[in-house]
Amino acid sequence: MTLNVTGIEGLRSLAGMALEPSPWVEISQERVNAFATVTEDRQWIHVDPERAGAGPFGTTVAHGFLTVSLIPHLWHLTARVEGMGMAVNYGLDRVRFPAPLAVPSRIRGCFRIERLIEAKGSVQISLHVTIERESFAKPVCAADMLVRYYT
Repeated sequence: MTLNVTGIEGLRSLAGMALEPSPWVEISQERVNAFATVTEDRQWIHVDPERAGAGPFGTTVAHGFLTVSLIPHLWHLTARVEGMGMAVNYGLDRVRFPAPLAVPSRIRGCFRIERLIEAKGSVQISLHVTIERESFAKPVCAADMLVRYYT
């Protein structure tokens, strides 16, 4: 269920709290192939199931940058911030890929607002995100995403 957050006060009230995880999102070979086409990163480990089957992971694995690119989507599935004019992705800090994301899999995002910096007409939050793979102990990604919300 998506959490409704209202304005800067709503964001401030969540600082330091672990939010409910996002719903699961499917990572299919079709999604990986589409990402490979858009980014022109067609390394066999991502797009050649036969060759990857004989490789180190026994299957294809999703691009790390595909996983990162889904963070805003997973955030929007977790929390809907209302009462702000717009939001912009300001960047990422400390991105890590502790484990491969085998295809097919399902992932979800687990978020915690680490910091909140207010400025005139805006607020910037640092969201720590851990992306989990279903039925797998080790996360496939951990990062800090910076988002600026403007009034």
